[in-house]
Amino acid sequence: MSHDHHLPHCSRRQLLALAAGAAAAGPLRAQPGFATRPVRIVVPFAAGGATDVITRVLGERMAQTFGQAVVADNKPGAAGLLAGDAVAKSAPDGHTVLLGTTSTMLTNRYMFQKMPFDPLTDLTPLSRVCLASIALVVTSDVPARNLNEYMDWIRAHKGQLSYGSYGMGSHGHLVCATLSDEAGAGMQHVAYKGEAPMVQDLLGGQIKVGIGSMVNLKPHIDSGKLRALAVTGPRRVPLLAEVPTFAEAGFRQDALSLTGWLAIAGPKGMAPDVMRQWGLAANHAIASREGRARIIAAGFVPVDDDTPEKFARAWADEAPVWGRLLRAAGVQPT
Repeated sequence: MSHDHHLPHCSRRQLLALAAGAAAAGPLRAQPGFATRPVRIVVPFAAGGATDVITRVLGERMAQTFGQAVVADNKPGAAGLLAGDAVAKSAPDGHTVLLGTTSTMLTNRYMFQKMPFDPLTDLTPLSRVCLASIALVVTSDVPARNLNEYMDWIRAHKGQLSYGSYGMGSHGHLVCATLSDEAGAGMQHVAYKGEAPMVQDLLGGQIKVGIGSMVNLKPHIDSGKLRALAVTGPRRVPLLAEVPTFAEAGFRQDALSLTGWLAIAGPKGMAPDVMRQWGLAANHAIASREGRARIIAAGFVPVDDDTPEKFARAWADEAPVWGRLLRAAGVQPT
């Protein structure tokens, strides 16, 4: 999953949570810990967009917790491999971490034959920040009002329909392929380079089915041009609270139950105490009233109760599932 393929390119580095920001947020809560100099969060996307919102939420609060400035280092390109490799090869002292997505940290290993690092062995899971569910939408002229009606509709138009996603092997691709296979509908996949061109074609009527992030789809759902039928993951998304999960609608296949995530990981070899400090700092940042509000407004579901151990288990459990789904969808490593 990556919902940030379409983010605009801006400056590569930006400083977060300087003294003014920390002072505005209240007194410092710095505890004696690992941070002896500014802490660097490496982000695999250009500045501007959803990941910047999350980085700011983390940076402002973590500057108080760590007693050090938090620097966002934007390293876009190569599907997140540049950013991931920079963190994998950094010193495991807690001063450099990755703020990455499911694709950066997990599914890339199934998408590329050669990688400069292996996310599952060369990174240390620290904490999930939020779940990144995606929504299945249809254009307003499609008669389906819910998921069961959608399945009947695609069945009735076998071999005639296509769906758009934000990329080959993306979570959206896997969800729509699963539904098409379930219905025997033979739908064609139209893989776009990001969500923006997919949404354009939905609004222009070139495709009638699409899937993507809440923040990009919600304005068009609110205007009535698109209709949301279901969202992935274990719980509803606050930004589209009226839309059921696939499970609530009676569909529990793996691709529909999974959700992407935005999470923090460090290089391998981090000390357990440093890992614990990162987990607590992330939970503290996300649990704040402002942190939750900003994460929800960006279309995500906040996770403020994670630990390195819980994240490591989820990472290990989900990896083979994503691999199996990608193979079933015919995605070959390049």
